[in-house]
Amino acid sequence: MKAEVLRHIDAVNTPSAREQGQGPGRLRIEREGPIARLVIDNPGRRNALSRHMWQSFAPALAGLERDPDIKVLIVQGAGGTFSAGADIREVEAILRGDSETSEGGDLTVAEEALAGFRKPTIAAIDGHCVGGGWELAGACDLRVATEDAMIGITPARLGIVYPFSGIARLVRLVGPATAKRLLLTGDLITAPEAQRAGLLSATVPRATLRHEVDGLAHRLADGSQFSAWAHKSLIDEIAAGSHGLAELSSYWQREMAHSPDAAIGVSAFLAKERPAFAWRGPWSSAAQI
Repeated sequence: MKAEVLRHIDAVNTPSAREQGQGPGRLRIEREGPIARLVIDNPGRRNALSRHMWQSFAPALAGLERDPDIKVLIVQGAGGTFSAGADIREVEAILRGDSETSEGGDLTVAEEALAGFRKPTIAAIDGHCVGGGWELAGACDLRVATEDAMIGITPARLGIVYPFSGIARLVRLVGPATAKRLLLTGDLITAPEAQRAGLLSATVPRATLRHEVDGLAHRLADGSQFSAWAHKSLIDEIAAGSHGLAELSSYWQREMAHSPDAAIGVSAFLAKERPAFAWRGPWSSAAQI
């Protein structure tokens, strides 16, 4: 790594939580310039997520969204596995959540926080991506997997019901027929088959996963964040069948008058130069989303 690139690592886990017997797993945040990595770190259990880990997603994502220096988020697992999903020892408590949480409990809160993250997100999938692990990957904007990765949605093997938010997102990605096949059988499928079905954006050799994902993340970070935020929000609302699409579209059209990026992009194009986009987020604009 170049010397001028500063790398900062935070562990989204507290000693008190570990002392309370919530397990060794944690979420780890790594920052490299405009790119942040949210690492699911529990390799001794194939990155199964404890309840404490599920509950760590929303605050971690909130902090990264507020950070103006972070433009793209990569979600990945430690040690060659994306995630085996919810820790079976705590799955009932995870799905139940607190009395204030929505249907699907802590799992749905984490998934919706990731799906609602307003900056571009990439799931870097290696090894197994199963159950709740897929729910997190499915909540990302783009999913790049190694050619030997395995994808599975396995509630049928446990006698539980997958959270509605995850089912709805799965149906939007692959359609009812493939969603039924995956949910009713609990079968694991290969990455090439998952890509053909629409679950993955791309598959790459294992040896190049880091290189490919980093390259993609930097291309996203180099682009206009104004355009990225606008298109992400509009696509998500179209996919969800929202009734507020006209209002949201009008909002972004109005915001172009406050964003400097259009003038920067046009000027750079005419000068055959690389644009240095300047928009930092809606909180710096006249209106709020």
